[in-house]
Amino acid sequence: MSISSLSSGLSGLIANSTALDSSANNIANASTNGYTPEVADFQQGTTGGVSVNISKAGAAASANSNADANASSGTDLTTETVNSIQYKAGFDLNAQVVKTADQVLGTLLNIKA
Repeated sequence: MSISSLSSGLSGLIANSTALDSSANNIANASTNGYTPEVADFQQGTTGGVSVNISKAGAAASANSNADANASSGTDLTTETVNSIQYKAGFDLNAQVVKTADQVLGTLLNIKA
């Protein structure tokens, strides 16, 4: 069970880190003409855990942008700020899962020894 928890936590760390990188890239390129923002799509793994697919936002997403969106790139800074906070929180939660699984595994090894 602890090994599975470690694996799930690690996949969450990687997925949230990748999504945060994508969001940071969108923010950094907000004023770049012709830049198409990236979108993170989280998927549940078949054996547990999570993965993320990064793709370019479609034309419909840029057309529906609100007043805070930057006209040169279609990046909505409000959305990217919220996404960044969400991805960091997900990363922190998965780090806690890994830490707890490590502690449980350590306790089990101590009991066996």
